[in-house]
Amino acid sequence: MVPDPEQLDDPAISVVVPIYNAAPHIEQTLRSVQNQSLSNWELIAVDDGSTDDSLAIVSRLFGDDPRVHLVSQPNAGVSIARNRGVALSRAPLIAFLDADDLWHADKLRLHVAYHANHPDVGVSFARIAFLSPGGTPTGLLAALPRESHRPVDFLCENPTNTTSNWVLRRQVFDAVGGFVTDMSYSEDLEWLLRVACDGRWQIAGLPQVLTYYRTSAGGLSSSLQRMEQGWLRLISEARGYAPELVANHFATAQAIHLRYLARRSLRLGGAPAIGTDFMLRSLRSDWRILLREPRRTVLTALAVFARQLLAPFRRLGGRHDEARP
Repeated sequence: MVPDPEQLDDPAISVVVPIYNAAPHIEQTLRSVQNQSLSNWELIAVDDGSTDDSLAIVSRLFGDDPRVHLVSQPNAGVSIARNRGVALSRAPLIAFLDADDLWHADKLRLHVAYHANHPDVGVSFARIAFLSPGGTPTGLLAALPRESHRPVDFLCENPTNTTSNWVLRRQVFDAVGGFVTDMSYSEDLEWLLRVACDGRWQIAGLPQVLTYYRTSAGGLSSSLQRMEQGWLRLISEARGYAPELVANHFATAQAIHLRYLARRSLRLGGAPAIGTDFMLRSLRSDWRILLREPRRTVLTALAVFARQLLAPFRRLGGRHDEARP
């Protein structure tokens, strides 16, 4: 659908899509933008030095659609790509979409209407449905979003799950600044924490499932270690603008983050020792998460430790299988 000329002059919302070697999924992702019930959008696709067919796919998909702007840069990382997309955008609202996630057809329409009716909200997000790496629904949904959040919520966890879920006011981005340019893990959570600590705008959730998040299957041990390092970098940044918050909540926040990494190692099927290490360090950081969230903590710990205890028997069984004629 090609919009009216008046719409082109004044888009209601800018969609920023960072792209890096996204050929397997980018067409499906961008079609979920094309199929939006609100057509008054512009899209800034920032190719971050792809070496595959991503650029050609985007060009073929959109043709000469004047709502779409495709820019290329040498590989510089997702934070710089998103910041550049925002700098080139024009609308008062900005939405981010990662190159392998998907949107419900009413995503933009409902968020634009929500911001029009809630001027005190600086960032909105919705409920997430999780997809398999191949893009099929898993049946799993994120928890229902709360209507408002405190800074400590973003120190401990990410209630929004992914930047693909956000719609934000340009004035918020201008006021607090962009993503930390040399961060590629937890850069989204750090940005949200900055907004929450600023205190001028609410971060609020919509109850509808409007974003579909594709889980990843690769790079287990190295990616989990980079995720931990990214979170520690978040803490380092936060000490500069919220030192008291970090001092008061670091131990608990670290325990929760390490428990998350232990649970993620289970989901991705990595070496049992990886999950065990994360879980033990989680409990050492703040054992009281056993009391605060007993079900989640105990179930994760039991699964992780049981997997570690059974690992030698699995290896032994594998050797027996190999020995059979």
